Amino acid sequence: MNMEEVIARINELARLAKTRSLTPEEEAERATLRQRYIAAFRNNLIAQLDNTYVVDKLGQKRKLSDALSEQNKKKNKGDQT
Repeated sequence: MNMEEVIARINELARLAKTRSLTPEEEAERATLRQRYIAAFRNNLIAQLDNTYVVDKLGQKRKLSDALSEQNKKKNKGDQT
């Protein structure tokens, strides 16, 4: 089942839930599909952030994760004083 089919089925179950109570099997399916969707969303977001670059004041292009870790080091160093 691709992600479009997963979303379509989640929406179908949501429409059913508005008109009647879902069966235990449908509720379990909905929970499984939601977990699958959230995992895919999270993985896509992580991949996108891993490929995001920032340009610092000096014009140097760095990965976002590197820039954030450096920023956190500076912040933690300032908290220790």
